[in-house]
This record gives sequence, structure tokens and C-alpha cells, in this order.
Amino acid sequence: MDVIRTEGLTKVYNPDQVPVQALNGVDLTIEKGEFTAIVGPSGSGKTTLLNIIGGLDDPTEGKAYIKDTDISTLSDKELINFRLNHIGFVFQSYNLIPVLTALENVSFIMQMQGRPTKECREKSIELLEEVGLEEKINKRPSELSGGQQQRVAVARALASKPDFVLADEPTANLDSVSTSDLLDMMAELNEVENMTFIFSTHDQRVIDRARRVVTLVDGKISSDEVREKGDSEQ
Repeated sequence: MDVIRTEGLTKVYNPDQVPVQALNGVDLTIEKGEFTAIVGPSGSGKTTLLNIIGGLDDPTEGKAYIKDTDISTLSDKELINFRLNHIGFVFQSYNLIPVLTALENVSFIMQMQGRPTKECREKSIELLEEVGLEEKINKRPSELSGGQQQRVAVARALASKPDFVLADEPTANLDSVSTSDLLDMMAELNEVENMTFIFSTHDQRVIDRARRVVTLVDGKISSDEVREKGDSEQ
């Protein structure tokens, strides 16, 4: 089942000044349960593609469908609600709320969805246990390592019960051990819960673990490689 479909996605920045074409007619389909890396050199359009799929940016031309919903047709309020209920985000800089504990950061997303306080707390504890942070639930971001903060970010991304998780350079600020641990955790969530992950990355450690690698060059898909499970784990 398709969770993402793009048709002719084109993005031009500064069209009235010095135009910069970030995307040039990208057609891409992501199915449920994929563990996919979007790769390419700096300026190839990786982050732009993720931002448009996530409803954080608008295409100049083309369409982005999330489970058959053309997100460009949504009002600002509808798009905010749609992102909240369908898309999980993991960012390079973690984007945790500094004054909130790990538990409160994860719970915050569910509170925005209007779920009961008891359910928010119980589910947050469950998610933090799932990412191996059961002993850190009352710690604020400043009291956590980079790898631990990114694990909180993953738990937060999963809290909304999204259709997929977009991870933009999630390992950029992590050391090798933290990166390996984070990728192990994400791979397990993908395997056990069939959670769909789409990475934008230039990190070879992420690329080696992906089961599909889509390469962008100058805003176009230059290759799309689907690997056998064993190939991505070597």
C-alpha cells in the first residue's frame, strides 16, 4: 500500500531573482513498511523533497499525495492537523523542548491530539521504554547525550501513531556508537511494527542499513536501488 506518492515535483527558489531549481520533476512512490534513504550530494534536493512530503514546504509544480490526500489542497489549519496525525518528524538538531522532560516532550504531541492525560503518560512511558530510555523519563534534554536526545525524538515521532517517519540527517550530530544504536532501534521498529522510515542523509552508515536507496542529482532521481534484506545488513 502506498503511503507517499509524488508526481512531477518541482521546486524553484527565488524564481523572480536568481532562480535555484532544487527539484526537477520527481516521481516517487513509498510503500508501507519501507526503510528508505534519500541520498545525493549537497544541493541535490534531499531535504527539499522531505520538506514537501512532510508539508513543511510547497512545490512550485507537481503534487505530493499522502495516502491519496493531495496535501497542497489543504488549508493551513488542515495541514497542521494532517501533519500532527499522519507524519512523524526526526530532525538533525533533535528539536526537543528544553524545559520539558523526556516524558513531557513525548506526551506533548499526544496532548495536541486531544488524547486523555492518563493515556498520554502511559503511552509516553511505553515509547521511552521501547527506545531504551526507561531510566531517563524525567531528564530534560540538557541532561541527556546527543544519542539519547535523538531517541526521545524518535519516541516523540512515534507518539502520534504516524503513517510514516521522516528523518532528516538524524545521525549528523552523533558518534559512531550512538549512530549504530539509533539505527538498530529504528530497524527493529521497522521490522517489528512495520513502521515506515524515510531518511534524508549523506551518512554512509545510514545508507548501508537502508533497504532502498534513492539517489538525487541536480533535483532529479538518478537511481533507485532496492536491496535484498541481507544486502542492507552487511
